[in-house]
Amino acid sequence: MIGFEEVSVRYQDEPHPTVAGVDLTVPEGELVLVVGPSGVGKSTLLGTVSGLVPHFTGGTLTGRVTVAGRDTRTHKPRELADVVGTVGQDPLAHFVTDTVEDELAYGMESLGLPPDVMRRRVEETLDLLGLTTLRDRPIATLSGGQRQRVAIGSVLTPHPSVLVLDEPTSALDPAAAEEVLAVLQRLVHDLGTTVLMAEHRLERVVHYADQVLLMPAPGAPARLESPAAAMAHSPVHPPVVGLGRLAGWEPLPLTVRDARRRAGPLRDRLADRTPAASAAPPAPAPRRRTLLHRTTAPGPEPVARTTGLGVRHGRVEALRQVESTVSPGETLALMGRNGAGKSTLLATLVGLLAPTTGSVTVGGATPHRTTPRELVRRVGLVPQEPRDLLYADTVAAECAAADRDADAPAGTCRTLLDRLLPGIGDSVHPRDLSEGQRLALALCVVLAAEPPLLLLDEPTRGLDYAAKARLVTVLRDRAAAGLATVLATHDVELAAETADRVVILAEGEIVADGPTAEVVTASPAYAPQVAKILAPAPWLTVTQVADALS
Repeated sequence: MIGFEEVSVRYQDEPHPTVAGVDLTVPEGELVLVVGPSGVGKSTLLGTVSGLVPHFTGGTLTGRVTVAGRDTRTHKPRELADVVGTVGQDPLAHFVTDTVEDELAYGMESLGLPPDVMRRRVEETLDLLGLTTLRDRPIATLSGGQRQRVAIGSVLTPHPSVLVLDEPTSALDPAAAEEVLAVLQRLVHDLGTTVLMAEHRLERVVHYADQVLLMPAPGAPARLESPAAAMAHSPVHPPVVGLGRLAGWEPLPLTVRDARRRAGPLRDRLADRTPAASAAPPAPAPRRRTLLHRTTAPGPEPVARTTGLGVRHGRVEALRQVESTVSPGETLALMGRNGAGKSTLLATLVGLLAPTTGSVTVGGATPHRTTPRELVRRVGLVPQEPRDLLYADTVAAECAAADRDADAPAGTCRTLLDRLLPGIGDSVHPRDLSEGQRLALALCVVLAAEPPLLLLDEPTRGLDYAAKARLVTVLRDRAAAGLATVLATHDVELAAETADRVVILAEGEIVADGPTAEVVTASPAYAPQVAKILAPAPWLTVTQVADALS
């Protein structure tokens, strides 16, 4: 179905090809997972299948890519649209219309499908992806995860024979991700659709894959292998594989169920041990709370406080009666399904939204009434779309501007970037970076100011496990210095590694709030893989287990 014949791609002014010497065939009716570190060229490889590379992105493609017999060098993206459906890393760049239902119908209209067929497929897709209640909503009012589901739905309705998906679950909550992956698996098994998908959250997807296309390093040969064979030597792997490597299990498990079946001896070895304390400072004193209100024990003056907070977006009540505080040195993870109000709460803390009811204070100031120059000394936000913070023509210029704006020593931002994601050139334009590289750059721009409160909205989108581990170290260093962080995330593994406390939102209300180990292990949806494998013991991460065994 998809053929790569000695395919290489080199962009202008780049000394080395982004993709080099890919020579393999993706069979019809299989789900193939593209795996590799951040910046290795996964998005570029996917772009060659849809024709976006080189027709839209520029660069030079050598070799040959064929899809259903069509050569992408001579067929532009619009001439492949009836065969290939594509969802990129940025759903906003995908949309053409204003409302959910119109967006689902647009691709079919472009192909000239009959109205009765279009109506039936729209209804099917709304049901499949849990979008029925959103059908009339303006896309601009949706959360990041809801937009991602709409983008996926819009390429499902034309029924393409090939789906090319770049990080399709990165903004989805765990339950929504499972629903989307189950739909993709059904398309593969029942309709023979070919799915080529890149995803960094391998714990969600690797067990769905028929084969793995492994890109181990820039310029290294890409290989098509079984998931088990690829995970045995892949530089990026999910926690279940990391635990299997640590315990010496052969063959390596790819699912929690397989790992649990083998975990008895490991549980016995860990029976008389307890998880080591996190490198972050201890969580604040336990809180006593009800569903909508909680009180705090005496302690340091909080860096942020919400009191009876309510926020409305038109007819939508995004937050209601939120009572919470964030203490110095605390790392708090906001979790909950898509549309629960996480991004709204961050936007209110940074002054982008004004409360409808109640109040918000950050560093003793009211955010929406404080000038940006004063507020930046108290709080910094890295949004879901990192390009919103990037405006310079090169990485070097972006870092230099960040240092000036923060009154930080020259080179501060660049040093942070090299620590978080090494290998990004000074002369590269931010728009030419991968999603993970753009996120790392935006994060370093904000970190240069060392804000007492750092707000991160889905901070691991596009980051591989190594980059995520370096981010964990950065956040722990902030906590040790008495600086607070609030991260809105669907990445349960990140929450387990970094957070002292987890707050779960649902329909704009706090429904759970407490120490990380207590909150995440109480819910199958939010428990990390290690916790599921070693339950009921209180282990959350591979790092904790490795430290105990050593």
